[in-house]
Amino acid sequence: MRDTPRPQGTVGDFRPGPPQLRPGRALAHTTGASGSGSPHRSDGRSPQTPRGARRSDPDGRLGTTPPVPGRPTSFLRFPLAGLLGLVVLPALLFALITWQVVARGPLLRLDSRLSSALVHPDRFSELLSDLGNVQVAVPVLVIVIGYVVRRGRATGTDRWWLPPAAAAVLMALVPAIIVPVKDWTARPGTPVVPPAVGYFPSGHTATAAIAYGSATLLLLPWLRSRAARRTVVTACAALVLAVSYGLVRRGYHWPLDVAASWCLCAVLLTALRLLLSRSTRRRSSGTPSSRTGPS
Repeated sequence: MRDTPRPQGTVGDFRPGPPQLRPGRALAHTTGASGSGSPHRSDGRSPQTPRGARRSDPDGRLGTTPPVPGRPTSFLRFPLAGLLGLVVLPALLFALITWQVVARGPLLRLDSRLSSALVHPDRFSELLSDLGNVQVAVPVLVIVIGYVVRRGRATGTDRWWLPPAAAAVLMALVPAIIVPVKDWTARPGTPVVPPAVGYFPSGHTATAAIAYGSATLLLLPWLRSRAARRTVVTACAALVLAVSYGLVRRGYHWPLDVAASWCLCAVLLTALRLLLSRSTRRRSSGTPSSRTGPS
C-alpha cells in the first residue's frame, strides 16, 4: 500500500506533478476524511461537493442542500411578507377607515363623491348584491363543508374535521364581529336608502367574502390540477367583487363600507389559511391517521 496515491490526469493533460485544485471545486476526500481514500472519482472528475462534508439544510434534513451561508428557509421567506400584506396592512387600513367614520373625517367627503358617481339603482345591481345574502352565500359554504367532510372521512385523513369546523366557526363569527362595529360607528346610509344607521361595515360584503373565501380555501387542497384551482379562486374573487359592486351601485352601502369589510375579511381569511396550511403540513409530514394507529 502506498501512502500517497499516484496522481491521475485527464485526457489531454500532460502536465507532471500532483493535480491542481480548480477555483470553485471541492476535492472529494482530503487527508483524514471518511471515504475510499482516493482523491478522485472513477471517471477522473472531482465531485462538486464531498459526501462527508454535506451539511443539513436549514429545515434539518440531512444532505439535501449544499452549504449556502445565510440562506433563509421557506418559512422565513413567505410568511413575513404575507403577514405584512395580508394581515398588518389590511388591519391598519380598517383602523384608519373606522377612525374616519367615527370622527367624520375628510375621507368621508371623498367617499360621498365617489358614491354619487357610482350609484345607479337597477335590477341588475340588486341581483348582484343579493349574492351576499345569508340565504345564498352560506348554503354554498355548507355544501363545500359537506363535500370536504365526506372526502376526508373516506380517505382517512388525519383530523379531517378540523378544516370544516374552522370554516364553520369563522362564518359564525362574522355577525359577532360586524354587528358591534355597526352599533358603535352608527353610520347613516346613502341618500337612496331609508334613514337609518348601522351601515358600516358592510355585512353583505363580509358574508360573501367569508363564505366564498372559506369555501375556496377548503376546496384547494382537494383539487389536483392547477387549472381547477385557478378557476375556483377566480370564481371566488368574481363573486365577492360582484357583490361589492352591486351594493355600491344599488346604493345600499357607501364605498368605504365595502372597503372596510374587504380589509377585515382579509385578516380573517389569512388566519384561516394559516390554520389550514398547518393542518396540511401535519398530514404531509406522515402523521398517521386515527384509523391506522396512534400518533
